[in-house]
Amino acid sequence: MKIGEVIENVPCIDEFVKNKEVDLLFTSNPSLRSVVVVRDDKPIGQITRTHFYQKIGTRYGYNLFMGRQNQLIIKENPLVVDRNTPITEVSTEAMRRRPEDLYDDVIVTRNDVYYGVVSIRELLLKLVDTQVAIASFLNPLSSLPGNKLIEEKLEEALQLPQYSLIYFDLDHFKSYNDTYGFNKGDKILLYLTDVLKRNIVGTEDFLGHVGGDDFVAILSHYEAAPICQRIIDEFDAFILSFYDLEDLTYLEVQNRTGKLEPLSCTTLSIAVITNQYQQFESVDQLSDAVTRVKKQCKKISGSCYLINDNEKEAYLVH
Repeated sequence: MKIGEVIENVPCIDEFVKNKEVDLLFTSNPSLRSVVVVRDDKPIGQITRTHFYQKIGTRYGYNLFMGRQNQLIIKENPLVVDRNTPITEVSTEAMRRRPEDLYDDVIVTRNDVYYGVVSIRELLLKLVDTQVAIASFLNPLSSLPGNKLIEEKLEEALQLPQYSLIYFDLDHFKSYNDTYGFNKGDKILLYLTDVLKRNIVGTEDFLGHVGGDDFVAILSHYEAAPICQRIIDEFDAFILSFYDLEDLTYLEVQNRTGKLEPLSCTTLSIAVITNQYQQFESVDQLSDAVTRVKKQCKKISGSCYLINDNEKEAYLVH
């Protein structure tokens, strides 16, 4: 949500308006918190009700200020933001102000011209609404974007001249959950999340959590191979620490068909689709293509990644 969506209009005056007229504005509008001072329609300061009457209320304040221009009493350097600034950014800036300025209205501009103000109360209420809305689109375990945002990013990726879609999937993860429980299983998912966050770091990169042990990344280039290799190296380096090593030697677990087999260490399969050799017209086509590569990838023992070569086949890179 942008700050310009929640503005309210308050009077603006130039710096030469006398303080007695400012007093009239406040007394005739009891709910008015502040007045914006402009020069050539651009905000240069504000007069808050509290600050104004603190000045006027001093021993000689009335006689000293009331008949003079407001430039003697304005608060300079107020927080001024463009109407397209996200509410989350504005709230951060607002909370960084000096304690005496903390509850002053935020001034909003449009093309540098005064547009309106937002009260701190309204800003915080909208911030909460925004955070709740954001949270509803995030995976509750990893706090990464979930399916709705993933689909939106895939639609955007189809318009890019270059992109790589990377699908991450854990092997033997079900047997780990069955053996050690979902709580410890979640710790592996968070471990993978950290590994992915450390490596999917480009300004245009996107990382999402489909659900369970499935993650997806979208890059705006074709340099996926070294990234996949680093992710595999980091993941494999510490995955054994989640196991009792004796279990990997002696323990047997049921596979998906109910047959007993030795407990295997969780590994990582990474399927990569790019538009370097083939074009995709829809998200469904992308999904089908990456699913085919993932199936081939999961047939390979150990952590690995596969990248599509052309429309008919994928080739093994690691």
